[in-house]
Amino acid sequence: MTRPNVPSKANTVLLDPALKLGANLPLWRRAGGGAGLAAALARPDAIIETLKDADLRGMGGAGFPTWRKWSAAAASPCDEKYVVCNGNEDEPGTFKDRHLLRWTPHQVIEGALIAAVAVKANRVVFYVNPHQAEGIDQMRWAVDEWTASDLLASVSKVVGRPVTLTVAPSSGRYIGGEETAIVSWLDGGFPFPRRKPPFPFESGVGGLPTLINNTETLANVPHILKNGADWYRDLGVGAAAGTKLFSLSGDVLNPGLYELPMGTSLEELVFVHGGGMLDGRAFKAVFTGGPSNTLLTARDLDVALDFDSVKRRKSRLGTGAMIVISEGTSIVRKVAEYVAFFASGSCGQCPSCKCGTFQMARLLDRIATGRGVEADRQALDHLCRILPGSGRCALIDGAVTVVESSRHTFPDEYEPKARYAS
Repeated sequence: MTRPNVPSKANTVLLDPALKLGANLPLWRRAGGGAGLAAALARPDAIIETLKDADLRGMGGAGFPTWRKWSAAAASPCDEKYVVCNGNEDEPGTFKDRHLLRWTPHQVIEGALIAAVAVKANRVVFYVNPHQAEGIDQMRWAVDEWTASDLLASVSKVVGRPVTLTVAPSSGRYIGGEETAIVSWLDGGFPFPRRKPPFPFESGVGGLPTLINNTETLANVPHILKNGADWYRDLGVGAAAGTKLFSLSGDVLNPGLYELPMGTSLEELVFVHGGGMLDGRAFKAVFTGGPSNTLLTARDLDVALDFDSVKRRKSRLGTGAMIVISEGTSIVRKVAEYVAFFASGSCGQCPSCKCGTFQMARLLDRIATGRGVEADRQALDHLCRILPGSGRCALIDGAVTVVESSRHTFPDEYEPKARYAS
């Protein structure tokens, strides 16, 4: 993958060219790196309150307030705790975390160490998809630099115990990014998700309290501690706070990774920064936050791309992935591809998920290729009614969501014996 095009109008906080240093700690520090950690070490009790005032949300999909997770982990009286940076990133259309791990590993490490200071954790693990070989290499080199630096010694002093940094390749499976699956894998098992509670902050890796945050979430933390909560909030549009990395792909002229103010409109992302549609085609729909959410259409181009605004449109911002579809492209074909991905990514411990996604993918393929009959459509509807909530994680629910959304938004494409362009 080539380095993404970052538009000049973007607020380049995470993607600032001055920060694209790779594993070179002295250069990172000369560029201002370490200032956020210094502020955290000076006032460790103020870290979580600062994140609360900044309204930092989890950037891995859910948009959960970061300070709440940190507060829960900090409240545990255990002497041993983990902080885990989730860099598994294996969902179609999402490619933000690999960029941060490859080009700005030190801001990710600094953010994770600030988390360790805030919750008094002595073990920090960077959980990285093994398919991202450059990201793993850069993180390992960067960790070696931090391990030998005075900065880590300062963190250990405040935490009260020696703090260790480890890079751990993930299973490379899609389901391996779910937080309880992360715990299972780091404990030496297969990445099987489990039901919650207990949550990882209660009982995580090795039974110890474990704080798990997405790579992008942690990358924001040093800048907030360095510049303040008001500064971060002012980066957003309207009531939204901060910036967001948008993975833009599909039928646009300029696909790539864009850092823009949280609250930027979908229309601006697609038609200004993305350059508009390929071959002058009309905008048809977009899979938001990856392929497991409700589709947005042309009537939603005015939506502000922040967690709350997208939720009001009955969808989710998710990871910030935006897969754009043009008129003339079959929605059913795309949904069939994504549900097949979910079927192959299912861990298999819940028969309703493994078999249900497989059956949905088979039915969708028949309909998309013009071989479907009315019974296939009825069977698909039946599966959408009985499958939600039947798995130990949200994989089956996400698959059902995108099928139901496409059925509701583009019902004509599901008519039996219809043929569409793929």
